Amino acid sequence: MVANATLAAEKRTEAGKSAMRKLRAAGRTPAVLYGHGEETRHISVDTHELGVLFSRISVDNTIIQLSVHGERGAALRALVREVQIDPTSRRVLHVDFYQVHAGERIEVEVPLHFTGTAAGVKAGGILHPNFNALPVSCLAEQIPEAIDVDVSALEIGDSLHTNQIIMPAGATTDLDPEAVICSVTAPAAVPVEAPAAEVVEEAAAAAAAEPELIRKRGEEGEEE
Repeated sequence: MVANATLAAEKRTEAGKSAMRKLRAAGRTPAVLYGHGEETRHISVDTHELGVLFSRISVDNTIIQLSVHGERGAALRALVREVQIDPTSRRVLHVDFYQVHAGERIEVEVPLHFTGTAAGVKAGGILHPNFNALPVSCLAEQIPEAIDVDVSALEIGDSLHTNQIIMPAGATTDLDPEAVICSVTAPAAVPVEAPAAEVVEEAAAAAAAEPELIRKRGEEGEEE
């Protein structure tokens, strides 16, 4: 976990697209805060401070000390549950924070850290990770920063499954026990000979005859 993952927030009363645009123009990012047994609160956070924090932490599994201006008591603890990002500017549009309580069991995504060099890789094979993180259930106080996965013993043709991973104390996963986390395969075969020139020309002509496919990205949804 990153120490001092803190963030200040302010309550907001206005909603709707127009209000959200004005808020962003003023350098603040709209957000909501909710949790088990908690009333949903509409808040905003400083956009620059949020960007700095997100550059320092693992967003999926870091507890943030969130202080809401005007609320009494110590800062509450929260996880980032959802982040809406503008597809063009990559600016954060909206954040969902989930308030967590002591003794509460929560679901988080924990990164996998592959350690060692697979024996099959040393022999010329290729390591293929199928997962970069695992869904983990644990107490809020026991969220692991990462899960180490030792791949040293994997030969070419070997696979490592969920049930072979050593989970941190108090943590479990509901991923299929037989799911393949990673595998080592032989290097791809090199073609014996290049295609004949006339085959290349025919393929090029066929490609030129195909109409261009244009995909239009839809707009990101905003909080109403």
